[in-house]
Amino acid sequence: MSSVSVFCCLKGCLNGFNFQPHNQHIPKQNPIQLDTSYMGYDVVVVKGGQRVCGAGAVLGNAPLVQSKSYFEVKVQQGGLWSVGLATRQTDLSLSIGGMDEFSWALCSDQIFRHNEQELHKLSLNDQNQKPQILQEGDIIGVAFDHIQLKFSINGSELDYAITNVKGTTYPALYVDEGAILDVVLENFNYQPPSGFEKIMLEQSLL
Repeated sequence: MSSVSVFCCLKGCLNGFNFQPHNQHIPKQNPIQLDTSYMGYDVVVVKGGQRVCGAGAVLGNAPLVQSKSYFEVKVQQGGLWSVGLATRQTDLSLSIGGMDEFSWALCSDQIFRHNEQELHKLSLNDQNQKPQILQEGDIIGVAFDHIQLKFSINGSELDYAITNVKGTTYPALYVDEGAILDVVLENFNYQPPSGFEKIMLEQSLL
């Protein structure tokens, strides 16, 4: 990625930040966030580990170890992007999820991918659902119970589920071509499916 692209990415990522001189109450930061130790070389993570732009992939810093985990991703700016799960063995230089055996993703072209295979393509007129066209401002819900990986768009659950997710998985966000994604790890925009909760650290489960 060129230096101009990096600058534009940073400008877009930081857009909307309000730096104010007076002291403000800062709420306790969620220890779970995007992990700068596991991201592609051309990836930029800002906003306290909640926003990603650039080119490549980044993982969350906590594995999905509880029985039913849920998180959301907001498409802050369009481009090429994917949302899903991956193990730490995945290729973080890839800009599309599901392009190796270690990642499972819903992509901006409305295709579910794993191991370079197109598992399913979203119908624009899925039965009993409004037409789904992924676009800026959409909130993608990700629910995983170690049996199925399911997605929702703006609170509407999609019929298709990815199965056979193996290994210790982490939230995985992929971006390129100007895409900006925000991960939402608590205070969700939509109610999680029944029994699903925010990602918790292993020691919190004891």
